[in-house]
Amino acid sequence: MKRTSIILAAVFALLTAMPADAARKAKVKTPPDPYKSLKDKIDRYFVNFKSDEQRIRSTFHLKTLVVNDSLRTVDISANNNLGEQLFTDDLAETIYQEVQQLLPDSVQDYNLTITTGGWDLRQLVPNRLRQHKDKSRTWGDIDYHGRPWVRNASLPYTITEGLQNRHISLWASHGRYFNVKDSTWKWQRPALFGTREDLFTQTIVTPYLIPMLQNAGAIVFSPRERDWQRNEFIVDNDTPETGYTEHNGAHQWSKSNTNGFAWHSGSYEDFENPFTAGTCRQSATTDNVKRQSEIIWKPAITESGNYAVYVSYHTTDKSIDDAHYTVWHQGIPTEFRVNQTMGEKTWVYLGTFYFDQGQSTRNCVTLSNLSRHHHGVVTADAVRFGGGMGNIDRGRGVSGLPRCLEAARYYAQWAGMPYEVYSTKDGEDDYGDDINVRSYMTNHLAGGSVFVPDTTGLNVPIELSLAIHSDAGYTRDGKSHTGTLSVCTTYLNDSILNSGLTRLVSRDLADELLYSIPADIKKKYGNWPTRELYDRNYSETRCPMVPSAILETMSHQNFADMRMGQDPNFRFDLARSIYKTLLRYISAMHHKKYVVQPLAPDRLSAELTGRGEAKISWHPVYDEYEPTAKPTGYVVYTATGRSGFDNGTYIKGGTETSVTIPVDPEKLYSFRVTAVNDGGESFPSEVVSVFDVPEAQKSVLIVNGFTRLAAPQVVDNTASQGFDLDTDAGVTYGRTAGWLGYQIGWDKSKMGSERRDGLGYTNDSLQGQFIAGNDFDYIRTHAAAIATARKYRVASCSVAALDNNEVHPQNYEMMDVILGLQRKDGYSLVPYQLMSPMLREHIRLFAKRGGSLLVSGAYLGSDMQDPVDRTYLADILKLTYQGQNADSLQRDSINGLGLQFTFHRQLNEQHYADQHPEIIEPVYPAFSAMKYADDYSASVAYNGTDYKSFAMGFPFECIKDEPKRNSIMRGILQFLLQSNNP
Repeated sequence: MKRTSIILAAVFALLTAMPADAARKAKVKTPPDPYKSLKDKIDRYFVNFKSDEQRIRSTFHLKTLVVNDSLRTVDISANNNLGEQLFTDDLAETIYQEVQQLLPDSVQDYNLTITTGGWDLRQLVPNRLRQHKDKSRTWGDIDYHGRPWVRNASLPYTITEGLQNRHISLWASHGRYFNVKDSTWKWQRPALFGTREDLFTQTIVTPYLIPMLQNAGAIVFSPRERDWQRNEFIVDNDTPETGYTEHNGAHQWSKSNTNGFAWHSGSYEDFENPFTAGTCRQSATTDNVKRQSEIIWKPAITESGNYAVYVSYHTTDKSIDDAHYTVWHQGIPTEFRVNQTMGEKTWVYLGTFYFDQGQSTRNCVTLSNLSRHHHGVVTADAVRFGGGMGNIDRGRGVSGLPRCLEAARYYAQWAGMPYEVYSTKDGEDDYGDDINVRSYMTNHLAGGSVFVPDTTGLNVPIELSLAIHSDAGYTRDGKSHTGTLSVCTTYLNDSILNSGLTRLVSRDLADELLYSIPADIKKKYGNWPTRELYDRNYSETRCPMVPSAILETMSHQNFADMRMGQDPNFRFDLARSIYKTLLRYISAMHHKKYVVQPLAPDRLSAELTGRGEAKISWHPVYDEYEPTAKPTGYVVYTATGRSGFDNGTYIKGGTETSVTIPVDPEKLYSFRVTAVNDGGESFPSEVVSVFDVPEAQKSVLIVNGFTRLAAPQVVDNTASQGFDLDTDAGVTYGRTAGWLGYQIGWDKSKMGSERRDGLGYTNDSLQGQFIAGNDFDYIRTHAAAIATARKYRVASCSVAALDNNEVHPQNYEMMDVILGLQRKDGYSLVPYQLMSPMLREHIRLFAKRGGSLLVSGAYLGSDMQDPVDRTYLADILKLTYQGQNADSLQRDSINGLGLQFTFHRQLNEQHYADQHPEIIEPVYPAFSAMKYADDYSASVAYNGTDYKSFAMGFPFECIKDEPKRNSIMRGILQFLLQSNNP
């Protein structure tokens, strides 16, 4: 027993001694760090280093310091935040020199290296700033030399120094998605200031950025549906009753030996691929027009409007690169050449066109087997007209919204993408799927091309991807801007892209975007902060196999940003800056010169010469910030009667600013003009029209004074901020998908809250609607109405042409002045006013000479309330303003000229609305000619011995019913031009 106790005691002593020994070892002091003081000094330097050019919120720190005496090197690594700066040679050298000065004498002659994010600071200087370009950061000899995926063969000009033959993947952020966990459809971003990011970024990309890139010659792919159209019509060989017809020539159409598209009614479930459910057609090619075979896809359009046209086909070993498609729109043929060696079994976008209601060969798509390839094969599958409604059921029904408002995941399935492309989360996380699918679609399309070699895909030579976002965050003062941020990913996959290029090419792209866009905005609008350049692990920059970037344009949570972002003029300028940046970047990547496309002409006019001709005149608009953006020619587009605009006539010479065109009598002609140079084509001008009645004794000059584009009514005071869509919903460029609803959260003290009472909180009363804006074609509406009288010649002009005395009203018996939603709102980034001083003077002089006046507009009274303005209205138009028509029932009916008719009073998809028509009362001896439903005066007519006038407190073009609108115009013409003087 005693022996056992001794043994146990010894064991216990050993056990208790072990921790003590371990503790003693732990207390052994590590040798002092000889460079601790230096590390602290360098860390303080980084912490205190501030960028004068950027608003960077993060702090810089030293990460590691390694001194190697044997190699005589000093390696300093800063945290990744240091790389958020836009590096220049001077900035990199400044940091090197200042850190060098901090080093002790003992290592002063050592080789110093400073890195951040794994890159030497000098490597972060973009190629655009390097005196000697780094060829490894360009495509070098890698390029695509074949025919583009899609080419408009009807263009009357050639682009040589733009983005011709360049393929770009581009998308707006987010969209409606199905939350699997909650089993419901949700938006991805909060409801703020009338919109959501899911909707807002589309308003930059769809109406502005994509058209700009296309006008420069680029082929733009979008993984989200781009068409703001709820209708969809599919014509397919598997359902010939939809309007599918074949005509056989020397080579017959036959069934292909592969699956193709087939449509079925109802919704589609996960895993369903519509492009494997049907069949395709094919034919051998011919170069003999008389022996050609043809397919016609003739949709039964239920509602007239603009429709995107998508074709589909499959690729064979003998596929051709010049399949001849023709889109017939309102009787006008536009030809395309489609490269069928790439992009099979998916929707291939040709363009967006206006189609009439009904089913006819005036509105259809045809495909011929004509080709320059004698032994090729042309294939054919379904053609789709219109974006349509979402049709993917994720377990609890479809979203109930137009497809363009949904996330990319669902469009990818509808576009025939493999399951592994649109579902990377096993069907359990649509949010994550959506983030990934945008890049995966791009990779799938580009796979096998020169830019994404050694992968399987559809061989489309996409060479760049860009995601357009808006960010969260706000400034507490309620006045400052948050600015723009860009993102890239350089440090994954050995920092190499699939093509072998360094991922620094993506940083160069993000750098150029972040430098150029704030700089462009500052030139025109004043201060706009440049934020950070993030090099982070984001899907949209990590996953693409081509150079890529994310652009966080502004903060959707910050009112000061959105005050600019909701202004269509700002969105145009922002998109133009992005387009110019991509043009510069892509051109540099290929060592090419570039030219920026011009701005649209202005000061348009169309007048009859008296010799069966019309003279169309315009004036170039120069971009003061872009010296290459000068026009070298123009394209004049013509529409006759109800037909669409043709493919244009090219007018050579940048200084040539008019053209004379033969016109037939009693046929309405409408014109619009674009400017062209080697870099591409501008946006179109407004529309002007003429109508010739050779025996007519009197002529009418229509003047368009409705040029306004604006955000909704701005509210900005000590307590409230936001946009009041009830007071004025603003004016967008054409229709918009950007509105979610009406703002109901106004409290500035609740800034940053996303709850119902938070600043900017918005209801969803406009969700899914495409609200109409300014189409700049109201001269055509007025001219068409006047033409129904068949008694008067019609000419027209923009108010700018009149202001510059390029049109002379004294040559006409009547002026029809269109004022639409024109007003001086006090908050728009571009100043507007109802009537310029020159327009007022022209109207006054015209009346003094005995001319007849028709003036209509939504703000005819309220925008002219200065004493001088009120006197002008009373003296010239014989009216006084009595306030807005406050009919509590918001009735849209008016009585006048023996008719009852309705006008667009509520926001809608067909035509801009006059939300608050004005009450205008007559000044004796004038009289009220129209009454609102509550019996207040809607118009004032003056039948004087000196002149006649007819003023309307609502825009004439807002009258809904066309036959009644035409009848009302004939009545006004009767009063102004034919009635006897009292």
